[in-house]
Amino acid sequence: MQNLILASSSPRRKELLENLHLTFNVSSSDVDESFNPDLAPGEIVMELSSRKAKAVSKKYPGSYIIGADTVVVLDGTILGKPQDKAEAFSMLKALAGRTHAVYTGVSIIAPSKETNFNVKTDVVFWELTDDEINAYINTGEPFDKAGAYGIQGQGSVLVKEIKGDYFSVVGLPVSKTVRELRNAGLEIPF
Repeated sequence: MQNLILASSSPRRKELLENLHLTFNVSSSDVDESFNPDLAPGEIVMELSSRKAKAVSKKYPGSYIIGADTVVVLDGTILGKPQDKAEAFSMLKALAGRTHAVYTGVSIIAPSKETNFNVKTDVVFWELTDDEINAYINTGEPFDKAGAYGIQGQGSVLVKEIKGDYFSVVGLPVSKTVRELRNAGLEIPF
């Protein structure tokens, strides 16, 4: 029997896989998430997703492992998870009325091979007033999200449009991930 493992504790990634009715287990990886700032954002997310997948693959040899990492990039600067309200406000203020990029890297370690890829999606925010930003911050949603927002939650009202893969912004480019799992030999019934 083929064993699929999600190497992430992200509830959003878990939910995306559950929506596909795939049978899988979750095993979060506790890896160093520092990175070389000279790398391009797509390379950074692939490096981090690979680290996560490799750490979990050691515990589950012969399984199919999915590692993923997502970053938000504005003007060449990576916006991580805000540490406090002031940092969340600063990030959201900078994103307001502008286009930024979201990169999600995925690494699949299969019994026969390893695949790494990244997906870039451009996200356009509405112009936002300080009151709108503060109201969103007061929901508490920004604090465990790169770039201080979650497109799948209340942060959806901040987003004017996207150009690319919505699910990649949530944290896992589902369609490409499924195709790469199939290419790696995982039997997927649809």
